[in-house]
Amino acid sequence: MLCALWAGFDSLMSQRVGIDIGGTFTDFALLDISSGRIATHKRLTTPAAPASGVLEGLSDLLVQEQVPVEQVEAVIHGTTLITNAIIERKGARIGMITTAGFADVLEMANEHRYEMFDLRITYPAPLVERSCRVEIKERIRYDGQVETALAQSEVKLAVRHLVETKGIESLAVCFLHSYANPEHEREVRDIVRADYPELFVSISCEVFPDIREFSRWTTTCINAYTQPLLDRYLHDLEQGLFARQIQAPLFIMTSSGGTATPAVARSFPVRIMESGPAAGVLMSARHGEMLSIKNLLSFDMGGTTAKGALIIDGAVNKRYEIEVGRVHDFKPGSGLVAKIPAIDMIEIGYGGGSTSAIDARGLLAVGPDSAGAQPGPACYQQGGKRATLTDANLVLGYLDAASFLGGNFDLSLPDAEAAIAKEVSEKLDLPLARSAWGIHDVVNEGVARAFRIHASERGFDYRNSAIVAFGGSGPIHAVAVARKLRAPQVIFPVGAGVMSAFGLLASPLTFEVLQGQQVFLKQLTLETFVEVFDRLIAESSQALVGADVASCDIEYRLRLDMRYSGQGHAIEVALPEHGSLVEVFPTIEERFAERYAGLYAAVDLETPIEITTWKVGAVGPLPFFPEGYKTWRSSDDMSQSHVTRSVYFDEHADYIPCRVINRMSLRPGERFEGPLIIEERESTVVIGPECDVVVDKTLSLIATLSGI
Repeated sequence: MLCALWAGFDSLMSQRVGIDIGGTFTDFALLDISSGRIATHKRLTTPAAPASGVLEGLSDLLVQEQVPVEQVEAVIHGTTLITNAIIERKGARIGMITTAGFADVLEMANEHRYEMFDLRITYPAPLVERSCRVEIKERIRYDGQVETALAQSEVKLAVRHLVETKGIESLAVCFLHSYANPEHEREVRDIVRADYPELFVSISCEVFPDIREFSRWTTTCINAYTQPLLDRYLHDLEQGLFARQIQAPLFIMTSSGGTATPAVARSFPVRIMESGPAAGVLMSARHGEMLSIKNLLSFDMGGTTAKGALIIDGAVNKRYEIEVGRVHDFKPGSGLVAKIPAIDMIEIGYGGGSTSAIDARGLLAVGPDSAGAQPGPACYQQGGKRATLTDANLVLGYLDAASFLGGNFDLSLPDAEAAIAKEVSEKLDLPLARSAWGIHDVVNEGVARAFRIHASERGFDYRNSAIVAFGGSGPIHAVAVARKLRAPQVIFPVGAGVMSAFGLLASPLTFEVLQGQQVFLKQLTLETFVEVFDRLIAESSQALVGADVASCDIEYRLRLDMRYSGQGHAIEVALPEHGSLVEVFPTIEERFAERYAGLYAAVDLETPIEITTWKVGAVGPLPFFPEGYKTWRSSDDMSQSHVTRSVYFDEHADYIPCRVINRMSLRPGERFEGPLIIEERESTVVIGPECDVVVDKTLSLIATLSGI
């Protein structure tokens, strides 16, 4: 049944639900397979009890759309639970068993200074206390040969000490060369399961069997730290769905842009750290495919942060290392390292809830602190007093107090004005409108600056690409950000305010595995090449087969990390998706040379080429997702009304009358000139001067900037 569901052969009355928890709002999307319509819902996130907010919001959406629970065939969920637990240090008390002499690796790290001349530089504390790390006499060499056997009695004593004396809930097992031979780590896991079956265990050879021990061990500790938390959360979610008689299978979005079963998520919670944002990037790529645009900059701004990602030649950029819990604002290198398959994104500390203040230099600063869902911006009337970006956008006229979230969420303009006056206007002796514009423009410039660096580091010219804008705040800022970047086009999809939830509905089941195994290319035999990849293919397919996906419907993405011998880092080389391993084997050196030349320059070296890591990604069928979808019923279509309100644009240095259009009234082919406000239930599109917008056949808005 699940295989048919994912392939798109759903029954005519079936519905799929996507639920994305953000820092401020939780977004819901309900896809009706028969009509292609997507119903949406948005409610404030409940940080203290995230499962309750999800379940209540789901019930509200089903009641709103009069959908019987029996018609729900899948629930796909993205969450920031893991990331928040690490940032807020609200995970489990964990212990660590490691190779004798290596207990301090977590503090020694990789000896990288993220701020070279800062004498007071700080780093995030390890998730496992020093007193909860126990060294064991064991040693496996880099080639997988056992040098010192594991003493089971020593392991039993260590585990007993950690559980009964230190009170740990979860254990990370991190041996030096377990990537080459996992025997000792698996033996420890078996001992723990026999003696303490309720104890959660993460072993580094399964979490991420990479060669570099520091990043492998921090990743394993993150996994152990969050396992009990995620297990309880998923249990609450599953029980809540069952209590509501929703028997549909639950799937969890991963950081790599695919979905996984709850069993996989429970085993590897570290892999769902960036699940919600990843879904939005995948949806951006889908829109690029619908519009035949290959190069895109995905721009997502919600209530807490903004994210950017590149789509090059229709493909989403990926990476295998992310950071979380940075102690120095958003400075790379100042956070905990997690080695996981993830979409390559940049995260900036700007969102609707970003607070403003006057810094020590007497200048206006915005973010990275956020008012979040509680207490929220001042205009939410929930006790927030600090001026936020949402308050500024309300004062500027970009948001309307009466129509926010379709009129279901009242905003207070006087509260927003009072907060900005107190926090900014009085301190800088500026008019209220200029103060609000300053908050708005500081964010625009900060986002543009971060995107410039991110794109330049990857050799991407955004001046010849389009921006896909989404999230609750993204469509308000996208045109201004595009003008600063000199990007010619901005795309505003239907339902942009909840597009990450749409991405959940459009994401296939996936699972990725890798193996750190060094070998010189000249010494690699065809037999070894085929044996390693066959083993990884079989391992990666298990997660999908376990979700009832037929083996014939699984595609495999094979890649190798390669380098010239002596280099410190490797580059990823993709192997063809079609053709046998026997046919691919003779082309490896040529593919490495092409990839190396594309990234750097063509070289003619006699240095041996080395393979360091083998990767396989299993991908299930792409689920059905409609083109030209609506978030409203055809009966809700309306004629255009000539409504105007006063809106502030810097080009006019004052408020001007600005036309406001309800998006439900737009028809394909219609064209408008800015300035213009286009309101949708979940978000508001701001089209500034010197910009025109056309409604395309999929009902997306395509804004074209002039004068850049």
